[in-house]
Amino acid sequence: MLSVSLGLWQDRPASEALLTARAADDLGYPELWVGEMATYDAFALGTAIGLATERISLTLGPFAVAVRDPMMIAMGAASVSDLVKRTVNVAIGTSSPLVVEKWHGRPHAGSAKALAEQVEVLRGLLDGGKSAHARSSGYRLRLDAPRSTITVAAFGPQAVRIAAGADRMVLNLVTPASAARLAGDHRAAGGKRVTAWVTASTAADPAAMEQLRRGVVGYLAAPGYGEMFAEAGFGDVVAFARSGPHPRELLARIPDELLESVGLLGDSAEKRLAEYRDAGVDEIAVVPASTENDPGGVRTLRELRALGAR
Repeated sequence: MLSVSLGLWQDRPASEALLTARAADDLGYPELWVGEMATYDAFALGTAIGLATERISLTLGPFAVAVRDPMMIAMGAASVSDLVKRTVNVAIGTSSPLVVEKWHGRPHAGSAKALAEQVEVLRGLLDGGKSAHARSSGYRLRLDAPRSTITVAAFGPQAVRIAAGADRMVLNLVTPASAARLAGDHRAAGGKRVTAWVTASTAADPAAMEQLRRGVVGYLAAPGYGEMFAEAGFGDVVAFARSGPHPRELLARIPDELLESVGLLGDSAEKRLAEYRDAGVDEIAVVPASTENDPGGVRTLRELRALGAR
């Protein structure tokens, strides 16, 4: 199954999120992932999207568990659901030290423990129960319970195991080979559904490639991700990234083939779709590039919708 995730690209107007959302709804995609970066609050954006679209279901997040407590997430999901009269699900994750510690001034240490706790606590709150958890003690929703599903964003072994206790695991920026291993570990731990966010551009657009190139820069030196890209044949790029170059120098070293290894790009999009499905990915959430030639990624969404129907 194909769904859509908002790109929230920093080099494009934030309002393009609504353009992408309306296109996804018009094209019949069943689900839209509404993340939270440096612009819109995800609950506010989810409400705006729900009021601007007709039928598409919404998954809000992932929310950083060190920043958003269970009450905040449950109240937010119930609020959006009540206001837009639509299915609203939630996703949670540990996020990064940059977001948690620098942007929000909260400690990132202990995020894995908080992630495991929130899966259990959120389940009760979203179903209308009263919380006994220390961070939400005694709270019960006053609005109708949204009965949202819970998705956990995962990559490392601990998060993959925690995700098995949720309704779904979501992977970001993974090769099909990595997705196969993680999906296998997830199901071995008792998990069922696996989603992968996959960047996409069906046009031969240099601007889109540059946008996607900037999107992977921060991952190349990261533990786990670096090894994944090295396994895919880009060990030289990973080694250079870990040498501490200026981002501009690193950008120039990233070949199109590296982007293609984790994306649905041009003529290889259909082949890569099949590889993710063969890897055990149940749902591919398309993250369309957005450029002057394809604002909001609308053309990419239209063309991938046709491929997904085959």
